Amino acid sequence: MEELTRPKVENYAPGFCWTEELFMEWDVGEEEEASVAHSTSSTVVDAFTRFCLLGALLAPIRVLLAFIVLFLLWPFAWLQVAGLTEEQLQEPITGWRKTVCHNGVLGLSRLLFFLLGFLRIRVRGQRASCLQAPVLVAAPHSTFFDPIVLLPCDLPKVVSRAENLSVPVIGALLRFNQAILVSRHDPASRRRVVEEVRRRATSGGKWPQVLFFPEGTCSNKKALLKFKPGAFIAGVPVQPVLIRYPNSLDTTSWAWRGPGVLKVLWLTASQPCSIVDVEFLPVYHPSLEESRDPTLYANNVQRVMAQALGIPATECEFVGSLPVIVVGRLKVALEPQLWELRRVLRKAGLSPGCVDAGAEPGRSRMISQEEFARQLQLSDPQTVAGAFSYFQQDANGLVDFRDVALALAALDGNRSLEELTCLAFELFAEEQTEGPTRLLYRDGFSTILHLLLGSPRPAAVTLHAELCQAGSCQGLSLCQFQDFSLRDPLHEKLFSTYLRPSQIPNASSPGSPTARANGTVQAPKQKGD
Repeated sequence: MEELTRPKVENYAPGFCWTEELFMEWDVGEEEEASVAHSTSSTVVDAFTRFCLLGALLAPIRVLLAFIVLFLLWPFAWLQVAGLTEEQLQEPITGWRKTVCHNGVLGLSRLLFFLLGFLRIRVRGQRASCLQAPVLVAAPHSTFFDPIVLLPCDLPKVVSRAENLSVPVIGALLRFNQAILVSRHDPASRRRVVEEVRRRATSGGKWPQVLFFPEGTCSNKKALLKFKPGAFIAGVPVQPVLIRYPNSLDTTSWAWRGPGVLKVLWLTASQPCSIVDVEFLPVYHPSLEESRDPTLYANNVQRVMAQALGIPATECEFVGSLPVIVVGRLKVALEPQLWELRRVLRKAGLSPGCVDAGAEPGRSRMISQEEFARQLQLSDPQTVAGAFSYFQQDANGLVDFRDVALALAALDGNRSLEELTCLAFELFAEEQTEGPTRLLYRDGFSTILHLLLGSPRPAAVTLHAELCQAGSCQGLSLCQFQDFSLRDPLHEKLFSTYLRPSQIPNASSPGSPTARANGTVQAPKQKGD
C-alpha cells in the first residue's frame, strides 16, 4: 500500500467531535478506496452511536445526582449563618461554624462537579496566602462551570448580584460565602461594594481572599475581554488565576451567542470525562502609578494573563448584553444592528434607496408598526416585526421616523460620508430660540451614534458632554460634529467602515473593529512607563 496521508479535518457536529481518527481521507489507490470509505463510515457511525448512548443514559443520571447534591449543600450553608445578626455577618465567621460548614460545603461541591463529569482538577503553581495577595482574579470567564475554580482556592469570597439572593439554594450559598453583593438597580450599591472590597482587601489577612472574574461576563476563550477595574481599586497585590478546559471537544463555553444553559449542561454531562486546569501565576505587585490608577492596573494584569494563556488581550467589553469596543473616544458595537437590519431588508428584496423617507428635520414623528410596514413597502409580518424591533420604541410601541430615515440613508450607500453626517445633523439638531443657529444636543447626538455605530447611549451622552466642554454651548454645531466624525483620522476610518455595510470588514483584516476585538489593539501601558 502507498504511504497514507491524514489531512486535518475541523468539522464537528454539536456534541460530537469529528476528529482525525474518526473522519479522514486516505490517499490510496483506486483498488482500496471503497474498502477504506466503508471502514471510515462504519467507524464514524459507531462512535456517534456511542455518544448518543452516553447522552441518553449518562447525562440524565449525572444531572439528577448533581441536583440532589446541590440541595444537600443547603443545610450546611444555612447552618453557618443561622442565628447570626447582620452586624455579626460583617465580620468573618470563625469557630465550629467555619470548620464544620466550610469543610462540608467544600466536599459536597467537589462531589457536585465530579458527578457532572469533571473527574480531574489539575492545579499548577501555588496559591498565595491572604497576606501575600488579598485578591484573586480568574480568567478567561467562559462558562457557568467556572465556579469550580473556588475549590482549589479554598472557597474565597465572591462578588455577586444582589438579585441572586432570591434564587433557591444559590441564595443560601451566597449568604454562606458572605459574598459582596451589588445591585444593578441601586446607583449607591457600586460605591458600597468598592468600599467593602477595599475594607476586606486591606484587613491584613483577617478576611479570606476575594475572587473576581474581572471580565464581568462570559466569552468564548479566544481572547480576554477588557478587565473591569473593580478588583483593582484597593491597589493591593493580586494573584492571577488561569482557567483552561483542555478537552478534545469544547462543550463548556457559554457566551453571548451559542448554546444555552441546558444544552451546555447536557453536552458536558454527556462526555465520559471533562478536565479543568487551574494555574496560579506569581503574585502581581502594583507599581505606585498602578495603585493610583485601577484602569491601568487592570490593563496590565490583563496583558500578563493573556500572554500566559497565549491569546490576545482586547479592548472589547460588554455594556449590558451588547459587546462593544473602544476606538479613540468612542465606544462602538462589535456588530452594529445596522448591519443586521441591512441583511433583513435585503432578504426581503427591499432597496433602501427606493423608500421615500420624508422625515421632517428637527421634529420627531412617531409611527406604528403598521405605518412602518407601509412606508417601507413590506408585507411579510415576520420581516416587518424583525425590522421594526431594531429601532427604539416608546411606551406606546411607536418609533421615531427620523431614526428610520437615517438608518435607510446609511444603508442606501449612495451618499458620501459628508452628506450623511449633514443629513443626521439636520434630522436631529434643534433650532435655537435666539439666532438662526441649530445645535445638536445630547439626545440627538446619542441617537445618531447609536443608530450608525451601535454606541451605548450612556457612553455617547458622556462623550457629548466632553465635546461640549471646549465651547460655551450645551450643543454641537454642524462644523463641530463633522470635525469629530470626519476630520479625526481614527473616527473617519471608523465611520467609513461602519457606514459601508456592503464592505463589512473581515475579522482578520487589519484595522477592522472585529480585528481589534480579536486582539490587534494597542498594548496597554506597562509598569514603569
